[in-house]
Amino acid sequence: MLHFTKMQGLGNDYLYYYGMLEQPEDLAIRLSNRHFGVGSDGIITISPSEVADFKMRIFNADGSEAKMCGNGIRCVGKYVYDKGLTEKTNLTIETLSGIRTLQLAVENGKVTAATVDMGKVEVSEPRLLLAGTQPIACTPVSVGNPHTVQFVENAEAVPLRTVGAQLEHHPYFPEGVNAEFVQVIDRQTLRMRVWERGSGVTWACGTGACASAAAAVQKGCCDPEVWITVKLDGGDLKIFCRADGTVLMQGPAATVCECEVEP
Repeated sequence: MLHFTKMQGLGNDYLYYYGMLEQPEDLAIRLSNRHFGVGSDGIITISPSEVADFKMRIFNADGSEAKMCGNGIRCVGKYVYDKGLTEKTNLTIETLSGIRTLQLAVENGKVTAATVDMGKVEVSEPRLLLAGTQPIACTPVSVGNPHTVQFVENAEAVPLRTVGAQLEHHPYFPEGVNAEFVQVIDRQTLRMRVWERGSGVTWACGTGACASAAAAVQKGCCDPEVWITVKLDGGDLKIFCRADGTVLMQGPAATVCECEVEP
């Protein structure tokens, strides 16, 4: 039997496994199914690292491997601390997007939240793309993984499943893309909904929140060097965009349950 810990950051839920898995891509497809599996946005494995405290790998619900997951990395910090794999509250985590640093918030011996240094976020010039027959102004952003940010008047009115899927598979993004739809509430508040590459609609996306805040700062809708609240379907994340282009992300991490499944 394989032992997994189901964890979530603002409803962005993954199955966490310490060690190496055989055929993690197939397992992610099978176990992520919310009717015939455990139900999750994918699988995240944790293992020792030669260049950091720990290493994480992310496998989406469709079996594809992601380079980075902002909500997932906070849960990695909670996993290794709560299970006694480290006593550090300042951790480095190796990802396919590079090494990220976490500062853990601990209450009564358990991690409740984490602040992550997400590194430099690169915001490109806006592009006008067709999603089906609809022209959409897209701002490509790299947070170590690819994003496209669309500013909209009403995030709730966006046909997320239709337009999100069209953008994910748009020829302009040959490796696929995470699509964020962002409504500016005020200079320190954004409302964001997301279609994640490889997983579809999710309740939250940490890297997407970073991309959205960075794009809003460049657009002049929000200010740098202040905490910006990004309101997601699963709750709020706090994003801090430094003047040098690096970004901090702050948010909760929670354990849902422990489970054992057949290989």
